[in-house]
Amino acid sequence: MKDLKVSSIRFSRKAMLSVINWFDSKANDQTQSMHSGPNRINWVRCLPFIFVHVCCFGAIFTGVSTTALAFCLIFFWLRMFSITAFYHRYFSHKSFKTGRFTQFLFAVMGNSSCQRGPLWWASHHRRHHKHSDQDEDLHSPISNGFWFSHIGWFMSDYGFKTDYSVIKDLVKYPELRFLDRFDTLVPILFAVATYFIGEFIGTYWPQSETSGLQMLVWGFFVSTTLLFHATFTINSLGHIWGKRRFNTKDQSRNNFWLALLTLGEGWHNNHHRFAVSARQGFYWWEIDVSYYLLKILSFFCVIYDLNPVPLRILKEGSKNG
Repeated sequence: MKDLKVSSIRFSRKAMLSVINWFDSKANDQTQSMHSGPNRINWVRCLPFIFVHVCCFGAIFTGVSTTALAFCLIFFWLRMFSITAFYHRYFSHKSFKTGRFTQFLFAVMGNSSCQRGPLWWASHHRRHHKHSDQDEDLHSPISNGFWFSHIGWFMSDYGFKTDYSVIKDLVKYPELRFLDRFDTLVPILFAVATYFIGEFIGTYWPQSETSGLQMLVWGFFVSTTLLFHATFTINSLGHIWGKRRFNTKDQSRNNFWLALLTLGEGWHNNHHRFAVSARQGFYWWEIDVSYYLLKILSFFCVIYDLNPVPLRILKEGSKNG
């Protein structure tokens, strides 16, 4: 009986901390080792993540309009670019440079995707490259199976933690630490803004046939859910489906369809061969929309010093087809 009471208290304490983590990701001790226990799903902490998925069924009641569908796609691609170009190529790999304002602006846009803060994202991605497809790689389908690599790692206690030792170049920015700590603030504000955009358009442009609730469902919940799984395919499918041009130490693969879906991230084997390049489609026929947009931003001096692909690597890849 005593053991049952102790277990109940521990469960209640963990559940309470998990709920607090919805709003403050640093309320729990983040100094614990990244690998000090089993890869268990923390269902209480992940209830908001599950809630976003469930709310997509709200489309049954709100219906759909051309306007809401257009905003769904616009918000999907805008935030996809923020994830691929800035969360990944900038924060994780420093493949180009930019000013502090632009850094913060795209950090906010990336944060609105509900994929947590830039420090957490960069931390996990740098660890992925360090231990790619090894036991320490949380989102490897080779080490942990397809479903855990796709979504389970994100929902686990391990996946929640941030290894600050690999992001010392980023933790010096207090605004990034703020976004990382209160990583649900921006998504909540984005959801509220989406609702009011729908209300505004529905009121002053009634022929649009949309409303606040419809825009909230399609512009936020559906768009965000699609964004989750499109991004996660690079972890799961990107290591089991496609071709290997380069003989890397992992099982990363190039996939044309994933590259289209994720604005260029599907050239994953290329990326693992030379991760610090701003370009992942190494050759002209490899479509890399994120890189094209980065080039446009560089023309306007919003960003600069884009890391190129070395000629020796291009020659190496040409030999392998």
